[in-house]
Order: sequence, then structure tokens, then C-alpha cells
Amino acid sequence: MNEIMAIWAQWLKPSAGLPTVQWSILLALAAAAGHLVQRYLGLPKVLGYSVVGAFAGLAGFTGAVWPLQGIGLFLVELGVAVVLFEAGGRIPLRWFRHNPMVLVQSLLESFGTLALVFWVLRLLDVPQAVAEPLALVTMAASPAVLMRVVMDTRASGPMTERAMVLSTLSTLYALTLVSAQAGLMDRPHIGMMDTLYPIAVVLGLSVVVGGILALALRSALRVMSPNSENTSILLLALIAVGTALAAHFGGSAPLAALLGGMLLKHLNPRPWAWPRQLGTASSLLTMLMFVLVSVVAAQADWNKSVVTLVLALVAARALAKILGVAFGNAGSGASWKQALWVGCAMSPMSSIALLLVSQFVAASPSQGPMIAGIALPAILLMEMLGAVIATVAIHRAGESSKPWAPVLLGSTLGDGHES
Repeated sequence: MNEIMAIWAQWLKPSAGLPTVQWSILLALAAAAGHLVQRYLGLPKVLGYSVVGAFAGLAGFTGAVWPLQGIGLFLVELGVAVVLFEAGGRIPLRWFRHNPMVLVQSLLESFGTLALVFWVLRLLDVPQAVAEPLALVTMAASPAVLMRVVMDTRASGPMTERAMVLSTLSTLYALTLVSAQAGLMDRPHIGMMDTLYPIAVVLGLSVVVGGILALALRSALRVMSPNSENTSILLLALIAVGTALAAHFGGSAPLAALLGGMLLKHLNPRPWAWPRQLGTASSLLTMLMFVLVSVVAAQADWNKSVVTLVLALVAARALAKILGVAFGNAGSGASWKQALWVGCAMSPMSSIALLLVSQFVAASPSQGPMIAGIALPAILLMEMLGAVIATVAIHRAGESSKPWAPVLLGSTLGDGHES
């Protein structure tokens, strides 16, 4: 691919630069692949985006720099922030007072994943300094992938809502702990306070930025219509400002957006729809994010030892998610069958995990490459396989209003009915 681009660059000199042309073509191919995958296989569009990005990465596409930095890092952070703001805006904090077992369920599956993945990696002789960051990264599910799957399947119901809430909460824990842990890497520290202090700083600064974002949007919604085009632009601009400032002051941009969405929902409990005008911009940003993630992840160094570790990590994570949800299911208002499908729906890993790994790589030149060498293939695998598993879980739970009808297979699967 590099040779083709070199020949191409001899006669093509676009005003916006050759990388702009490359990315435009790549996104066009991703959009077409997403449509074809959904139409002919009945699978979510994100699978098509990821496949195109993976092929580009394996072919040597140089449009994405690892570790993430500059405009690439900002675009991924902005895409994640937009998704997490929307996900946080769907979580009513008052709900946890009436059903505290959901929080217990969340803590069990998240920290159970942390413990089991760490234990399995240590059994496979992975150094503790590498196993611990990897275990922290695997805590986070992917609200971005799950949200796209929900949109493509037109899903709604208690299992879908529970999976979205648990995915969002696991992301909150992982963002807080990883941001703090990254600041401690390659630094000798003694005592509990040295560990708790960075957690408090990251969480506190993110709460401040998220609170300012929520208050600004609440004030805007008092005088502007939620369905207005200007409101959509204001919302995206404020999230972009928060994304740019949060990390600069020592917080976490995705965490600030997530907390901002949760605080806005708390301050403005009435149901509010995600602005329709933001849909196209959000979809383009999300597609770019998925393609960028798979391009970067596909450039990892693949070998037999890495494959063994990746498969062990993925298996331990999947088991921990399912068992954690099941152990916390008593009294949570969900059936055991729903708990199984919720655990399966939380299997995807994507952009959030990539951001977390990028933090470790930037913080530790010595341990970072080892962490990324295992994490990147796992992220690529679970971005694609996780989307398929989540789709199957939603259809098996009967919460999709769109029947699974793969054209190539000539069949209709699932319990849903055409809306």
C-alpha cells in the first residue's frame, strides 16, 4: 500500500493533502461494507467498518499513528465522548435508589473481570506490571459497539437497557482507574495514599468538567428546542470543548463526557431525545472511530505466543462478565435467562479500550509495547466478534423489533417482528 500511495502522490496533489483523500476513500468503503454486511448477513454495520479498517491496517495503511496522538487521538476521544455522553444521559441516578442491586451487579462483573483476567495472565507467566494494566483495560465493555448494535437491530427492552447501563458503568470504573494507574507507571510509590490520590484527582477534575458541561446544556435547553439544529451544533461543540480541556487539566475527556451526561439526566429528568440533526454527524464520527480503531489494532505484531495470550484473555473476560452478572442477578429484577444474555451483550471491546491502552503506552515506554502487543489483537478480535455476539444475544432475548433475515442464508432468525 505504501508503494501504491507513493506512485499516486506523484501526480495527485489535493488541496487538503493526500491523507484526506485516503481517509475519504476508506470511509466510503467502510460505509458500503457496513451496508452490505447488514443487508446480506443480518449483522451490525460496525462489523463492516471493522473489517475494512482491519484490511487497511494489515495492508500497511499509514494514516493512523500508534500510539494515538494529535488529531487522531482527538477524533477518537471526541467520538468516544459523544457516545458516552449519550449513554450517560440514559442513566437515571434515581433508579439506583430503587434498585441498588444493579450497582452490585455492576461492581461484581467489573471487578470480577479485573480479578479473573489478572489471575489467568499471571498463570501464563505474564509479568505483573503487564497483567495488571491489561486486566484494567478488560473491565470496560463497549457502549459504542452495543449502541450501534441496538440501533441496527431496533432493540428495546429490559435486557437491552440493563446491558447498556452495565456497559456504561464498567467504562466509568475503567476510565477512572486506568487514568490514575497510567500516572503511576514507572514511578516508585509507597502507601495507599499514593494510589488513591491520582484516582481522586482524575475523578474530581472529570466531575468538574462534566458538571460545567451539564449545566451549560441545561441552561441552553431552557431557551432552545431540543430538536433544533442549533442545539445539536451547540451540544457537539460543547462536548468537543470538554474533550479538549479535560485531559489538559489532568482529568479524562471520555469520563467527563460520561459524567456530564449522567448529571444532565439528573438535573433534567424529563425524557429528552438525542437531537435528530446530530444523527448524521454522530454516525460519521462513530464510523471514523471504529475504522481508526481497527486500522491501528491490525498493525499489532501477531505471533503464536500472542495468540495464546489473547485467546486466554478473551475467554477469561467473557466468563467473568457472564458470571459477574449472574452472581449479582438476585434481587435485581431480571430473570436468569436475561442475565445470561446481558453478560453476552457486554462482550465487545473497541475504542474505549484502545484509548486506555494508548494511555499506558504513552505513560510507560518500557511496559507499554508489551501491553499493546496483547491488547491490540484482543481489541480487534472483540470489536468484530463482540458485535456478532451482542447481536445474537439481543435476538435470542427477543428484544429486537427487526427480524434477523440474512439474505445470503435465505432465513429469518430471532423472535422479533418487523416494525
